[in-house]
Amino acid sequence: MRYAMMAGSRVINRGFSEKENQWKQAEGNAYFVQSPDVGYLKVSFFGPFYGSYVIFELDKKKYQYAYVSGPNRNYLWLLARTPEIDQKIIDQFIERSRELGFDVDNLIFVAHE
Repeated sequence: MRYAMMAGSRVINRGFSEKENQWKQAEGNAYFVQSPDVGYLKVSFFGPFYGSYVIFELDKKKYQYAYVSGPNRNYLWLLARTPEIDQKIIDQFIERSRELGFDVDNLIFVAHE
């Protein structure tokens, strides 16, 4: 899945289903939980239900990727603006996630073709 996130505005979550051979897209809203300089957002794609997105690493130069988790260590994403991600970034994501106590042994990396 790839998406662009702007707090206080629309969020697009878009991914390709190989099983159905089609793109799927969901629109939602994101809001800062604390302040705009803290990477902790609440995001809703389904009406009044919100999920936490905690940004624990961000490409601050070009905003090409973000390492994101849920409010605990049950959810973990590497979000990117492009289908291809440099292996160095993936390796850094795995290492940083491991350091923070995430179970990285069962990560799923989606092949984008």
